[in-house]
Amino acid sequence: SHENICRYIARESNSVVVSVGYRLAPEHKYPAAYEDCLNATVYFMKNAEHYGVDPANTAVCGDSAGGNLAAAVSQTLAGRSDLPSLRAQVLIYPGLQALDFSLPSYQQNRGVPLLFRERATFYMLQYLDGNALHMQDALEGSRVPPDMRLKYRKWVSPD
Repeated sequence: SHENICRYIARESNSVVVSVGYRLAPEHKYPAAYEDCLNATVYFMKNAEHYGVDPANTAVCGDSAGGNLAAAVSQTLAGRSDLPSLRAQVLIYPGLQALDFSLPSYQQNRGVPLLFRERATFYMLQYLDGNALHMQDALEGSRVPPDMRLKYRKWVSPD
């Protein structure tokens, strides 16, 4: 689905683009996709010179769920001393939080195609545990324990 854009980026930026075909939910629950992306990135960085790439010029990129994975891989690699630092991370409409689906961004974009609020919630639940039985609870925020909501209020709140 992303071959054309990857080819365009490679051509226009005169760079090597590696697109990871990671395992998908609901058949493969978290952390399968994350592990696939992390393993592919680490392998590429350790073998980048074989592809004519300076490993210090490696960036990760993703859109939607791939943006979530790119962010997670970036955070994981930030603590690795056996690899060079990533040059950049590019996140295109990433799904980055699943604590509160009633935050302003979800409310403002609830009816914007392609990912309506309900659909985004459904896919996030599929990714996390493959179970969308509690979708209404997730939409209402009642699946998040009060102590967790308080703990993360500084980062995840309408304020």
